[in-house]
Amino acid sequence: MLPSFHPSDTESGLRILEELTSDAGRIQREVLEEILTRNASTDYLQGFMCGRVDEELFKERVPVVDYDDIKPYIERIANGECSDIISAQPISELYTSSGTSGGQPKMMPSTEEELDRKTFFYNLLMPIMNKYVKGLEEGKAMYLLFIKPEISTPCGLPARPVLTSYYKSEHFRKRPHNSYNVYTSPDETILCEDSRQSMYCQLLCGLIQRDEVLRVGAIFASAFLRAIKFLEHNWRELCSNIRTGRLSDWIVDRNCRDAVLLILEKPDPVLASTIERECGNSSWEGIIRKLWPRTKYVEVIVTGSMAQYIPILEIYSGGLPLVSTMYASSECYFGINFKPLSDPSDVSYTLIPNMAYFEFLPVEKGDELTNHKVRCNGTRCRTPLNADNDPPEAKAVVDLVDVKVGNYYELVVTTFNGLYRYKVGDILMVTGFHNAAPQFRFVQRQNVVLSIDTDKTSEEDLLKAVTDAKCLLEPLGYILTEYTSYADASSIPGHYVLYWEIKAKDRPDRTDPADLPVAMEECCHRVEESLDYIYRRGRKKDRSIGALEIRVVEEGTFDALMDHCLSQGSSVNQYKTPRCIKSEGTLRVLESRVVGNYFSKKLPHWEPYNMPPSSSS
Repeated sequence: MLPSFHPSDTESGLRILEELTSDAGRIQREVLEEILTRNASTDYLQGFMCGRVDEELFKERVPVVDYDDIKPYIERIANGECSDIISAQPISELYTSSGTSGGQPKMMPSTEEELDRKTFFYNLLMPIMNKYVKGLEEGKAMYLLFIKPEISTPCGLPARPVLTSYYKSEHFRKRPHNSYNVYTSPDETILCEDSRQSMYCQLLCGLIQRDEVLRVGAIFASAFLRAIKFLEHNWRELCSNIRTGRLSDWIVDRNCRDAVLLILEKPDPVLASTIERECGNSSWEGIIRKLWPRTKYVEVIVTGSMAQYIPILEIYSGGLPLVSTMYASSECYFGINFKPLSDPSDVSYTLIPNMAYFEFLPVEKGDELTNHKVRCNGTRCRTPLNADNDPPEAKAVVDLVDVKVGNYYELVVTTFNGLYRYKVGDILMVTGFHNAAPQFRFVQRQNVVLSIDTDKTSEEDLLKAVTDAKCLLEPLGYILTEYTSYADASSIPGHYVLYWEIKAKDRPDRTDPADLPVAMEECCHRVEESLDYIYRRGRKKDRSIGALEIRVVEEGTFDALMDHCLSQGSSVNQYKTPRCIKSEGTLRVLESRVVGNYFSKKLPHWEPYNMPPSSSS
């Protein structure tokens, strides 16, 4: 099921991708047959299929479920019951999700074999990048990777983020050294459990080897920007280490320290002065190109909720391509971007058919009266949901090769590890096909919403509104660096609260201009104008929703928020700023740093919606 090839063999890798995508339907049937054959005797499948291995019976009897449905089985395994209640293969560990998209971390079952599948998936990335970017074998990647301390379940199974599992595995530590996985960071710095020591040492190694760096990045845009902010605060100390050839005393992790000292071989005052000159400028526009002049692209995920970081990444990168290579989660690795140099708003992922069995639930927005358009990868899509107006009977779960271009679906997976017809919670839009395999844009997470009354604002709706409003700050020389939201029901009527962290684009020490309050009030109004019909009706006609509020927080607040979430169990690699605050502790972090409050002083536009006249038959 997993073809073998060397990742540096571009021709073989591309050929395998062509074979997989050309015969996607057959491969999907074989994947399902293998999963059902392996796991027919598990308690879960026995309860629905009585030991039979049949695709039609599977679709007829096995229900489509979400995490709450499978959580009891996973908790039983965590507490010591045999894996065969859901998986014929022993569950070797549980992957913990970040918990920042939907509120609470989840645990997903995994087996030893899954590491083979992930390694195969990672190896497919290199042939694609070699096709579009030449000369990667001539240098290294400053790719910032982190692990998180793991915990043990009551029965002793490790519970840890999926990337922590991979970086600790033999698959990563004994990986073949080729152009795609030679890093400036020694493994010891990646495997350091103290994220601050790890960040410092990885940046130090990346600066020392700056002339060898051909690409920079992290998993998510948020993690990479955190590294840039860390560099802003620590470049003087880093330069002192380079100038003297001595590593700071507070780096106490022995393995990490020894590995860095092998790279920090001797004093280099010339390099230190070069870095000081670039970092000492009042503007950090283009700082990545200046510090790592041979860099060909920035590799970070900038689709979905990460799209809002694109403007500030473009400032720091100086026009370098922003490359999102893959689409994956704790449940399963899904798809690869076959056109990695495409604009972030145009990124589509081709689902790899031997990763899992994929099904799709058609999505419709029946509650919205307007011809509402969602946003894909941070930009407005041309086709509204339900554009095909299929009858209800056509809205059944569909297979991978049967999805329709332009339609929207919620992803459902059946994995080799014990998940059966599991709703991942991601909404995708079909943009086309590569051979027989469909390509998808990530649209939004399901059920991540703000709501006061009958209004339901999704994560993507909020991103659209914030994107429209933040443009009002640019003429004043300010940019929005981060945001989140909260549905405040403590007053009547309740209202939306947005927390914004802003900074001056050119002069970090700039004081607030006199016209900033006026601009912020207009931002509040612009957000409201950008929200949907139901919200605007609640504000203007029903008066069931109060005026939207923006609370500006001091610089560094979202770093503190990330630190808080990490202390609660999130991982640096997987962290995504929660777009809707549900935790009292998280809210306290934000509230303690508010420096200004602004409200919308105008009601948004709203008119009664008149249904179009029905045509006579």
